[in-house]
Amino acid sequence: MLHREGTDPPMTKPVTLGDRLRVARRTRKLSAGQLAQKVAISPSYVQKLESGKRKASPSLILALAKALHFGPEVLTGQPYYGEPEAEDGVHAVVPELRRVLLCYDSPDDMEMSPRPLPVLVSEVDQISALRRDARYAPMGPLLPAIITELTHVALGGRVEDQSRAFWHLARAYRAANSLAHKLGHHDLSNTALGCVNWAARRSGDPLMQVTSGYLVAGAMLRQGAYTSARRKLLGLREELERLQPERSFTNDALAVDGALVLKLAVLEARENKPDRANEYLREAKDVARMAGNRDSLAYETSFGPTNIRIHDVHAMIDMGDTEQALARLTEWAPTSGGEWAPPATTVGERSSHHFIDVASAKLAAGDRAGAFSDLRRARKIAPNHTRFHPSVRETTAALLRMDAHPSNELSAFGSWAGVSTT
Repeated sequence: MLHREGTDPPMTKPVTLGDRLRVARRTRKLSAGQLAQKVAISPSYVQKLESGKRKASPSLILALAKALHFGPEVLTGQPYYGEPEAEDGVHAVVPELRRVLLCYDSPDDMEMSPRPLPVLVSEVDQISALRRDARYAPMGPLLPAIITELTHVALGGRVEDQSRAFWHLARAYRAANSLAHKLGHHDLSNTALGCVNWAARRSGDPLMQVTSGYLVAGAMLRQGAYTSARRKLLGLREELERLQPERSFTNDALAVDGALVLKLAVLEARENKPDRANEYLREAKDVARMAGNRDSLAYETSFGPTNIRIHDVHAMIDMGDTEQALARLTEWAPTSGGEWAPPATTVGERSSHHFIDVASAKLAAGDRAGAFSDLRRARKIAPNHTRFHPSVRETTAALLRMDAHPSNELSAFGSWAGVSTT
């Protein structure tokens, strides 16, 4: 549409998951009824999804994508560009990361020698802290250089430094995987996973290799490969038992095992198997007790009582039991009439993910004010993570659509997140 010079062009309504679902369904020449039959829901439910009256859970998005023979990113619309990307610039490092990861075993020549390994390790520590708090904008630009330097040390440095360099290189690749996954560059995320595995195997540390497998299982889960992910996770637990028999696990091994158990709980929830999901959640509590009921960040995993509660709520929401999930938050509240929230010391990625989940649950329960409040809390904790999360965009779009006269604050949030109804 043409517009007069000197005026802003008219804004268009953003494309939602429902819009993408409708286009994908028609591309595959399926009726709403035919698609509904493939994913075991009613035709009216498909129509409500397409109109935006209902919000799809992660497991339903995967089921729909699989039925339509598309990747889930086709329905979620990732990666997101536009005004948020122009402001944050978080995607700008992606082309350089692609090049660096492609050249993983043949890094670019360097004009100067790599910095000493202790200096590089200190920078990887900083990168890992940024990753845990989902601060992708400041983290991204640090990755290509540190990966290149560590690779030179790992491949050609002093023999006594090489294993340690590979160990920390695996951590740096994990940060690259996290950034790519959270921003919706799933092909780059998978490439990074291959690099994590390559570095982990050369580190000589079996726990780092198990952690690498845990990340691969997570990617399988995100693609809906449930059987493969389950087999992978169970095999990794068997490997841990072989490495440290008779449950004589170190605290680090317990933290890694706990992370595997929580991933199994999420998997069973995605397949809508509440009994098995709850069994794994109970087992995770047992593992946490053996580790002293402390929240841990061993081997770049977040495990402990706080993360178990976060996963407990997530599993219920994923299975559609939003009422019970919200009741559980009230039950855990430290004061009457309140609501449990992760402690302030919880890493930003985990904490913000919790509030994003709960916002979706409150929207489903009809608590629009509560949903928006939790979106704001997620933004305060981890702006980059919140701004580019598919669920945030869908929840925000629904809130704007339901309100005939949205507040200035809600409208501003929608604009910040790349969502508008004008």
